[in-house]
Amino acid sequence: MPSFDEVLKEAGEFGRFQKRVFFLLCQTGITFSFLFASVVFLGQAPDDYWCRIPEAAELSERCGWTLEEERNFTVLPLRLGNRSSSGECERLDVVWDASISCASPLAGYGNHSTSNLPLTACHDNWVYKQPHSSIVSEYNLVCGNAWMLDLSQAILNLGFLAGAFTLGYAADRYGRILIYLLSCLGVGICGIIVAFAPNFTVFLIFRFLQGVFGKGTWMTCYVIVTEIVGSDQRIVGIVIQIFFTLGIMILPGIAYLVPTWQGIQLAISLPNFLFLLYYWVVPESPRWLLTRKKGEKALKIMHNIAKHNGKYLSPHYSEITISNEEVSNPSFLDLVRTPRMRRNTLILMYAWFTSALIYQGLVMRLGIVGGNLYLDFFISGAVELPAALLILVTIDRIGRRLPFAISNIVAGIACVITAFLPEDIPWLKTTVATLGRLGITMAFEIVYLVNTELYPTTLRNFGVSLCSSLCDLGGIIAPFLLFRLAAIWLELPLIIFSILAVVCGLLVLLLPETKGISLPETVEDVEQLS
Repeated sequence: MPSFDEVLKEAGEFGRFQKRVFFLLCQTGITFSFLFASVVFLGQAPDDYWCRIPEAAELSERCGWTLEEERNFTVLPLRLGNRSSSGECERLDVVWDASISCASPLAGYGNHSTSNLPLTACHDNWVYKQPHSSIVSEYNLVCGNAWMLDLSQAILNLGFLAGAFTLGYAADRYGRILIYLLSCLGVGICGIIVAFAPNFTVFLIFRFLQGVFGKGTWMTCYVIVTEIVGSDQRIVGIVIQIFFTLGIMILPGIAYLVPTWQGIQLAISLPNFLFLLYYWVVPESPRWLLTRKKGEKALKIMHNIAKHNGKYLSPHYSEITISNEEVSNPSFLDLVRTPRMRRNTLILMYAWFTSALIYQGLVMRLGIVGGNLYLDFFISGAVELPAALLILVTIDRIGRRLPFAISNIVAGIACVITAFLPEDIPWLKTTVATLGRLGITMAFEIVYLVNTELYPTTLRNFGVSLCSSLCDLGGIIAPFLLFRLAAIWLELPLIIFSILAVVCGLLVLLLPETKGISLPETVEDVEQLS
């Protein structure tokens, strides 16, 4: 009885069939990147807003004021008299009734200069020049509510974390393609509901669910691709990342052309429905079918793969075996029971956490540093393409460990230099920041490859799932760390990112080199890596 890998070699390890499926599933990387980074454009800070005195709307209607005239009567005196107040988070604590003059509404307070008029905090009476341009103006996520924008991104990453465990388990139990298609449907439906959410609570609930299903699409498409190609095609994971980068580059174009946040949300969600057409062109993973004792279906798919690849599969194959089945109930203790496994696991968990936190932090930072957001975001995405190419060139020549360490250290040094460069040299500041983005992108893409190569076959899927869950934890923390520290000093998050990245770069030097080494089959194999 031949093994699956032997049959796959005869059918073609990366022939026309796999290339077609690979290209189709890689499109998922584009839509997932839309979801991953969309908060930068959905949550743009409004250009111009102020706090309205509660009775001002009725008075404005009676007096026939324009919004600009109302603002001049209410906010301008506030700014002139209280130079520390901008009128965005505070308002004059006055009462306007029917006796107020339209020509001079503050004349009734003639005994007070504008500097002595009482102030009060604004709660829910904000006026925006563009009320539907972002979720910030839609749900009043300003002033004391600004932290809720951080929450919206943290909730999305919490959805990613939940999706990794729930849909990862479901894909192992019910099939890769079924969960992939259900996830695509879920992302599309939840995305539409998010766009028309009547309040912020509904927005958060369905953004969480969109994160759950979004992680399901990304995870299962990666697994399907890796399971239908030969064991030597390890670089497919790096190539998939290129499509993620293409999505990062396309997103600012969508945001530039679509003026409202609802339009952007629909534009990045609706394409997921197109993936439902894959039901007719992407087969179930034959490896998974074999683990579920469905050898006949697996063999039928293998004959189909061979036919499309122009190969001939021997008709005497009546059954396929799959070696190295996973242990039934792996646990965290299996990953830390022996010295080298323990060291590898702890370092990889930290590397996942650091890569995700810094990467998301640098992406979201573009939304608060000023400049041309659309152009800067496009350039920052374009710089990720050389990252993938550098990895493809170096990992089989130099190895994994050195590029992994150097990319983290370069990212850390670039972050700290960017923090202290003066604002009057914008081209230099942008160049160094771009170098940091290049470094952390390389680190983020290498960690997945290294993670798969440092675990034995019996624990590989479980080990990668557990370690990569720290990626989602980093994503949950990133918005709070970025926005709250930036409120103290704009460059303070870069200092934190720098420390985390340099420490990570030094730690990964303690990992064994895996270039040119067969994937370990047992824990003993891992313990012998040096």
